[in-house]
Amino acid sequence: MRVKVGKRKLNIVCESAGISAFPGDTVTENAVKAALVFGADISSHRARRLSEYMLNGYDLFVCMTQSHKNALLPFLPEEKLYVLGNVPDPYGGDEEVYLQCAEKISSEIDKFLEQFCETEIHPMTEDAVKAVSAIEKECFSIPWSEDGIREELTNENARFFVAEKNGEIVGYMGMHIVLDECYIANVAVLPSCRRQGIGERLVSNGIDIAEKEGCAFITLEVRVSNSAAVTLYEKKGFEKMGERKNFYSDPTENALIMTKFFK
Repeated sequence: MRVKVGKRKLNIVCESAGISAFPGDTVTENAVKAALVFGADISSHRARRLSEYMLNGYDLFVCMTQSHKNALLPFLPEEKLYVLGNVPDPYGGDEEVYLQCAEKISSEIDKFLEQFCETEIHPMTEDAVKAVSAIEKECFSIPWSEDGIREELTNENARFFVAEKNGEIVGYMGMHIVLDECYIANVAVLPSCRRQGIGERLVSNGIDIAEKEGCAFITLEVRVSNSAAVTLYEKKGFEKMGERKNFYSDPTENALIMTKFFK
């Protein structure tokens, strides 16, 4: 938890204690090896038992199992208790058992910390071009080239911005404004970061920019099969205006034209 909090630059203090721990106990060799795989050196860790001081002094108690939560319910309000994911106790197991446990802990911590991580939307800069190019390659069968993306930095009609989370560029949106017309070129979010509202924030930011710059409408094309994107655009007020036949290739597919009017 400390390692992951540090990487995300979150203002969270992490401490550890057990319900029935033997104070001063050392960590098993297999636990040390498993933790090192995930960048944590716990070789100097010593066990301590949960105390009344801790019960009164901390904001949230992250339990490994539901049984741990049940044991603490008589002493703490339920809103201060969070179950990490019913992580099994590997004690007595071999190195592989400990590694599997560490993998589950790592995955569950990532899920837990998502709620504390903020996504920032800001204009694309030269430093972000390589990351945007990588997103293009991962998300589209015919991606824009890195040089093509870089050229947009000096295009007076272009409005390109990125979504940054924990110091990593995880999505971007590009559009062009000509007179009072706004055309969205691309919206992309890394597959590992989807279903977190990042795409919606990018689209909302684009809508705000277009409206503030006095556009009459904002429009785009989307694959007819991309139901998730179509649903998002409809949620943001875009209307289906028609189709462009065989607009996309690899695979060939029609494009749905969707437009949001401001005037």
